Amino acid sequence: MSKCLQHTPLHAMHLEAGARMAPFAGYNMPIQYPLGIKHEHLHCRNQAGLFDISHMGQLRLRANNMATAALALEALMPMDILTLQPGRQRYGLLTNANGGILDDLMITHADDHYFMVVNGACKLNDIAHLQASLPQSITLETLHNQALLALQGPAAVNVLEQLTPVVREMKFMQGKALSMLGTHCFISRAGYTGEDGFEISLPADKAPELVKHLLEFDAVQWIGLGARDCLRLEAGLCLYGHDLDSNTTPVAAGLSWAIQPNRRLGGDRSGGFLGSDNILTELKSGSSHCRIGLLPQGRAPIRQGSELCANNGAIIGRVTSGSFGPTLNAPIAMGYVMSQHTMVGNQVYAIVRGQQRPCKITPMPFVPHRYHRS
Repeated sequence: MSKCLQHTPLHAMHLEAGARMAPFAGYNMPIQYPLGIKHEHLHCRNQAGLFDISHMGQLRLRANNMATAALALEALMPMDILTLQPGRQRYGLLTNANGGILDDLMITHADDHYFMVVNGACKLNDIAHLQASLPQSITLETLHNQALLALQGPAAVNVLEQLTPVVREMKFMQGKALSMLGTHCFISRAGYTGEDGFEISLPADKAPELVKHLLEFDAVQWIGLGARDCLRLEAGLCLYGHDLDSNTTPVAAGLSWAIQPNRRLGGDRSGGFLGSDNILTELKSGSSHCRIGLLPQGRAPIRQGSELCANNGAIIGRVTSGSFGPTLNAPIAMGYVMSQHTMVGNQVYAIVRGQQRPCKITPMPFVPHRYHRS
């Protein structure tokens, strides 16, 4: 007997909007709306897309001293949290004892606490891991009654500033506690599409009212998980469970940039995190496999799980994400290959139904990021 799916606070609004729903991370989530995945995708690239991401985990960590909380988290994550300034956000990774990735997440210094957003499919394991690993002096609170929205695209700031003008002044990876429509919200200028945009945490019972106001703007349309997936793939962003897992290290995943210099060899707080021996060794010597971008020939997408081979037919890796990129009007994919085969421009072959499909290794992102950095 299948487990009952959970609903986000906006479930009824998705049904009213004609969404096609499907299971995702234990929730009944909107995959697409009548507009369709391709047009939703392009609408987000050109105007403003509204995403319900309330299935994700929202956590608050407190301690009597913020430095105590930062150092406790640094024992679990290969990142610099101690110098993260109030109002600033960073991308981070929870790792295991072997250096594999348990989850990727966002963490924000929210003045008197740290605010974390973790993946929906991982959140229960993440919470158990944090509870078992953090000292008793750290209070971990799961925000069960908070919704989470994302407003993404070039028109997002024009829309959101009508409700709270301060967002115009925010920069990429900055977070603020603000009021919208009389409701306390926590807003960060970040997202998962490669576009400028915002993520908005607010009380679950207030979310439908905010959504109703946002959808009154001509520039705003609902966007489902189908378009979210090809948007993030065009942006070269990883999806946990596909491109990242507990056997993949940050170095192999091409996420070394998320490990700040002071946590690396020679840094003032080098190592000391779970999996640090393996990760620091790979930072110095490299990984046996590396994540790469792929441009397949032809028009048909190449899907997750397809093996990759070299000219001589030897298996050298596999595809972890694949889709059709509406912005590029071409299929795109990412995957892992042995490190000696990662040179940009190299041709490899994806094995699809017994046939070899030529693919060219290409830099990512496939579509340039348009984050608001200045």
